[in-house]
Amino acid sequence: MKIGEICVVNEERLVRTFLELLQQESPSLDEFPMGKWLSSHLSQRGFKVTMDDAGNRIGGNCGNIVAFRAGVPGREPICFSAHLDQIQPCRGIKPVIDGDLIRTDGTTTLGGDDKAGVAAIIEAVEHILEENQEHPDLYLLFTVCEEQGLQGSKNFDTGMLPARNMVIIDAAGPAGILAYKAPAMRHIEMKFYGRKAHAGIEPEKGINAIMVAAQSIARMNTGRIDFETTVNLGKIEGGLATNIVPDEVTVIAEVRSHSMKKLEEQTDHMMQCCELISEQYRSRYRFVSDISYPAFELSKESTIYQTCLQAFQRAGIEPQPIITGGGSDANILSSKGYHCAIISVGMDQVHTVDETINIRDMYKTTVALTHMLRVD
Repeated sequence: MKIGEICVVNEERLVRTFLELLQQESPSLDEFPMGKWLSSHLSQRGFKVTMDDAGNRIGGNCGNIVAFRAGVPGREPICFSAHLDQIQPCRGIKPVIDGDLIRTDGTTTLGGDDKAGVAAIIEAVEHILEENQEHPDLYLLFTVCEEQGLQGSKNFDTGMLPARNMVIIDAAGPAGILAYKAPAMRHIEMKFYGRKAHAGIEPEKGINAIMVAAQSIARMNTGRIDFETTVNLGKIEGGLATNIVPDEVTVIAEVRSHSMKKLEEQTDHMMQCCELISEQYRSRYRFVSDISYPAFELSKESTIYQTCLQAFQRAGIEPQPIITGGGSDANILSSKGYHCAIISVGMDQVHTVDETINIRDMYKTTVALTHMLRVD
């Protein structure tokens, strides 16, 4: 295979597979149709397919799926991974092919996140089988409930997957993006407690929890804190009616940072703001935070990072290493001992009804996957 040669996989079949996957409805916790389709498809191609009990643990109907096909002895095994679930609304998807783009009719999400990743993996497998190409031991990991707090990977049975080097096909943008670092995230819930009173007759007897929350929030650092730290206040809820001084308000927030020190500093700062204003109003508050996922960083010297770079170059793709601000299965799986690289597959405007997949980028990513499997 010549360097830069890209016309190696069946684009028509790749698109056909992607469209077929779109018909397997798979909102989080209801991925069974996707899991059933994949298990059957891969079993027919000589893979040993197993499913863990993550679905039972998280209240879903499908577990994480691991498929294995033996390769050339003595070679370092590799794992490709993607997630099965997608953001709602995702029932009754009607895909539209518009030139190089696949979109929906505007009533649902498309599910390119992450069915384009699944389709790319499947076509890469089809290619190596058709070409009778030698490959290392190959593992495929398909996780569930990624879109709902990474619950599938958090409950993954690592005993099913001995391969340590993993490529996760789940990044937006054109082919060639290689995310090697992502932040940790803290989920924060702040409850402010005031005292009810009639707003028209005796408001002075009440403590307005909305005002306590508002003034606490006003003191907080939010948005982009620095190059590696962000804070967002995403939801506020409370109050009953305009004639009642509200006695309870809940604020949901998050802090993300590549630095655990900064993550804790911003969390402490937010709690101190709640403490200060609550004391001024002589009211109470409750501050609860927990780590949603840890940070991860893949060494640029690692085998899998170099494998991705070389595969992109051989496929004629310009590598674009990036530091991402989002979380993914890589955050969890890297904490379990896996070396994870996240690559793009042509997604755009994910998590919206305007989501699209670029067919050419999905194709290029698939070509890169086939290069990762080559045994030279």
